Amino acid sequence: MSKIQILWADDEIEHLKPHIHFLEARGYHVDTVTNGIDAIIQVKANYYDVVFLDENMPGISGLEALKQIKEIKGDLPIVMITKSEEEHIMEDAIGSKIEDYLIKPVNPNQILLSVKKITDNKRLIKEQTTKGYQQEFRHISMALFENPNFEEWKLLYKKLVYWELELDKSPDSGMEEVIKSQKIDANREFSKFIEKNYLNFIQNDNPKAPIMSHTLFNKAVLPALKQGKPTFFLLMDNLRFDQWRMISSSINEIFRIENEDMYMSILPTTTQYCRNSIFSGLMPLEIEKRFPDKWSNDEDEGGKNMFEDFFLQDLLQRLRKADLKTSYTKILNLNEGKALVDSIPNLLKNDLNVVVYNFVDTLSHARTDYKVIRELADDEAAYRSLTLSWFEHSPLKEALKRIAEKDATVIITTDHGSVRVNNTVKIIGDKNTTTNLRYKTGRNLSYNAKEVMEFKDPHKAMLPKIHMTSSFAVAKENDFFVYPNNLNHFAKYYTGTFQHGGISMEEMIIPLITLSSK
Repeated sequence: MSKIQILWADDEIEHLKPHIHFLEARGYHVDTVTNGIDAIIQVKANYYDVVFLDENMPGISGLEALKQIKEIKGDLPIVMITKSEEEHIMEDAIGSKIEDYLIKPVNPNQILLSVKKITDNKRLIKEQTTKGYQQEFRHISMALFENPNFEEWKLLYKKLVYWELELDKSPDSGMEEVIKSQKIDANREFSKFIEKNYLNFIQNDNPKAPIMSHTLFNKAVLPALKQGKPTFFLLMDNLRFDQWRMISSSINEIFRIENEDMYMSILPTTTQYCRNSIFSGLMPLEIEKRFPDKWSNDEDEGGKNMFEDFFLQDLLQRLRKADLKTSYTKILNLNEGKALVDSIPNLLKNDLNVVVYNFVDTLSHARTDYKVIRELADDEAAYRSLTLSWFEHSPLKEALKRIAEKDATVIITTDHGSVRVNNTVKIIGDKNTTTNLRYKTGRNLSYNAKEVMEFKDPHKAMLPKIHMTSSFAVAKENDFFVYPNNLNHFAKYYTGTFQHGGISMEEMIIPLITLSSK
C-alpha cells in the first residue's frame, strides 16, 4: 500500500520539523515549501492526498493560494492553518471548500487527526458502522420476538432504517445481506402483529389504537393548528420513512424539525382506500354508506380519489371546524408544481392548506413500467437516492422555502408506503378479481390461507363488498400475487419492483413530521 502524500506550505516550516518527523514516523510522506507560489507549482507537478496551507505567508496569501490550487485540482483536500481567529478569514476559507481549519499553535496529534479524518475517513466510518450495527443486531433481534406494541414497532423500524442508511454510506462492509435478512425477520413478525391486532385497532372505541388513516386529522392535524398561524398539510403520495430520512437533511436547512413521528395506514395500503380515509375521517365502508355516490369500488371505472376536498370539508363540518379558512391543491405534474410556488403568498392567508403531491407514487410505478427508471433505481439505496435527487430540484422544495419565510407550521405525511417484492404467492379468482399485486378482492378467491391475511367478511375490516360473496386477501412481507397461468412471466417481470397494498413495515409504518419556521 503506497504512502499518503502530504504537502505542507508554511514560511516557518523549520519550526515544524518535529511535527513532520511525527507524521513520517507513522508512515506518511511529507513535502514542504515556504510560500504559496511554490505550493501551487508542487500541486501542478505532483499527486498529493492532502495539503496543509498556512494562511499568512510572504508573496500571495494562503487564501489566494487556496483558490488557485482549487482551480487546478478542485477535489484536493486542503487544511488551512492560521494564527488569526478573524471570522472573515474563516468564512472565506470555508467558502472555498476547505476540509479543516486549524488555529496555531498546532500540536502533532491535531495534525494527525486532521490527516486521518481526510485520508482514512471512509475506512474508519465503515469499521465503526459495522461494529455499531453488529452490537445493535442482537438487541433488535431480541426485541422483535418480545411482542412489541405499535410504539415499539415504530422504534424498531426507525432503528432498521437508521442502520440501513448508515450501511449505504459504507458499501462493501459485509453487512448488507445481514440487514436484509433482519428486515425479512422484522416484516415476518410485523405481519403477525397486524394479523393479531388490526381488527381491534379499527374499532372506534379502542383507546389503545395507534393513530391511523381515518383518525389522522382528528388526532394529529387539527391539534397542531394555532390561531393566526397558517398550517400546511403536505401529503406526499407513497412516501416511505427511509425516503423521508433521505430528504430530511435538505428540509432541515429550511425548517426546524419539531417532531419526527409515524402512524399506521389502514388496509389495503393503496391510495384509493388510505387517502379517502384520511380526508373523510372514515373507514372505507363508512364512506360508502355515507356517500354511496362518491365511493368507487375497485372494478368501477374512473378515478378513485375524485372527492378528497369534498370529504375534507365534510370532516371539518362534523368536527365543528367549518369556520377554518382552507384550501386544497393536488399536484400531478411539473407545471402544477410551479403554480403551487406562485400561489404560496395567497395560501399563507389561510388557516389550513392541504397539498397532495403526487411524485413518489409516479416514480414507483415508472420504475415498474420503464426499463430506464428500473436501471436508475436498481435497489433500495438507488430508489432512495432518486427520491432525494428529485426533491432537490423540484418545485416542492422551492414552495417550502417560500413557506419558511413566514411563521408557519408544515405537517409532512403520506397515505402509504411501498415494499420491494420478491416472492410469488399463487391466487385464483374470477375475471372481476382486482389487479393489484398486493391485495385481491372478488368472488371465489382461492389461495393458501397461511400465506395471506384474509378478510372473508370485508365488513368486519370496515371494507365495502363489491358482491355479497366478496372477500379480501392481503399479501404479507415481500410477497406478491400471481395467477398460475403465465406465472413465470409475471414473476420475472414484477420481482424486485416496489408495490403497495399489503402488509409490511414499509407500507404501514409511515412518516408523520411536524416542521416550524426557523
